Amino acid sequence: MQKNSLRELPSVDEVLRSDRLQKCADLYSIGLVTEIVRDILKKMRGKIIDGHTIDISPEKIEALANNYLEDMLKPSLKKVVNASGVVLHTNLGRAILCNEAIEAIKIAACHPVNLELNLEEGERGNRDGHLEDILCRLTGAEAATIVNNNAAALFLILNTLAEAKEVIISRGELVEIGGSFRIPEVIQKSGCKLIEVGTTNMTHLSDYISAVNPDTALLLKAHTSNYRIIGFTSNVDLKEVVKIGMQHSIPVVEDLGSGSLIDLSQFGLPSEPQVKKSIEAGADVVTFSGDKLLGGPQAGIIVGKENYIRRINKNPLKRALRVDKLTIAAMEATLKLYLKPDTLPAKLPTLRFLTRPVPEITLIAEEASRLLKQRLGKDYFVEVENGESKIGSGSLPEEIITTKVVSITHKQIPLKKIFDMFLKNNPPILGRVHKGKFLLDMRMIEKAEDVVIK
Repeated sequence: MQKNSLRELPSVDEVLRSDRLQKCADLYSIGLVTEIVRDILKKMRGKIIDGHTIDISPEKIEALANNYLEDMLKPSLKKVVNASGVVLHTNLGRAILCNEAIEAIKIAACHPVNLELNLEEGERGNRDGHLEDILCRLTGAEAATIVNNNAAALFLILNTLAEAKEVIISRGELVEIGGSFRIPEVIQKSGCKLIEVGTTNMTHLSDYISAVNPDTALLLKAHTSNYRIIGFTSNVDLKEVVKIGMQHSIPVVEDLGSGSLIDLSQFGLPSEPQVKKSIEAGADVVTFSGDKLLGGPQAGIIVGKENYIRRINKNPLKRALRVDKLTIAAMEATLKLYLKPDTLPAKLPTLRFLTRPVPEITLIAEEASRLLKQRLGKDYFVEVENGESKIGSGSLPEEIITTKVVSITHKQIPLKKIFDMFLKNNPPILGRVHKGKFLLDMRMIEKAEDVVIK
């Protein structure tokens, strides 16, 4: 039986003669279709040898090849409806870009642009120059540069200013950035020697002072944006660390992580350290993310004193970590919104979702509940309830924002199955299971029908 099945398996040439695959070959390429058919036949041959009974008809092989082509050519990045309750969801790409940034990306993507061309002088220009002036205006820094993310920014700074020398940091600030990337490992990989001072919960000024020696090249402060230590704690203010740095002519660097260009408390949100305040406190270099609280594209932004920024820009690693024209276009458009603070909540999606009033969310939730009841049927229990959203991406981890959620349960269907049912929708709808219910958070939902499965 096994030999007969193997003998009956058609050849690659036989399969390719079908009209259906000939059309596929015309649409794509004969080479691609041939490779796919060959792979399908190889897998079938393996299953036959293992004793499986399978359909080896030409029609089956044609269908498999056609389905494989369709799946392979579909975009792997898909629109996802974010009803998870996490506004800046790392797994969903964090910040949604503003319309101005999207339009700027279109121009940069569709046309040649003056990325590194000085149009006034007709000579080679500096790609960072498109962002430096506005970053300096918004932060009060003397100079600025940008790389592909904040971890890269910190790595580049350390490698430039302290390679083969010591970097002092409080043990309480040795955070894990995310995805298992940790500050100690970044410091070590940058070629620096890590010097930890204090304890996890208590670090004093004297700890820094006693650790300084001729091999000390840099004093590092890292904002613990993704966790909090409460209770019996003590940490050293940036201004005090700056005084030590000035006394010993050692640069002070602060990694703000999420970073914020404005006072978020004016919008009713928890306060987060502002980049401008760190510059005013005397930090020589400050680094922060572009795609978290700032609400722009993924990037690591470095601002500070001109002599240090110039040294950083001369590091050969800067080219390896530089951003492309699309990031620069999106970042410039995003930063320009900050020049008009009064219109910022309306134009910047991140801030708009974070400050969205509960009555507005309630209206969407009630409409979504009504539509879901119709779609799911009477065996599902669908209700509108009070809920809590999170900012996400390690920003203000303890802080929650009041929201409205649509809860869904069923007497017999497990919550995991309901979760999967929504995630398999087109487009996928990401909710969460919490306290015995499947929840759809409405904070980031602008149209009720977006959370109704098809």
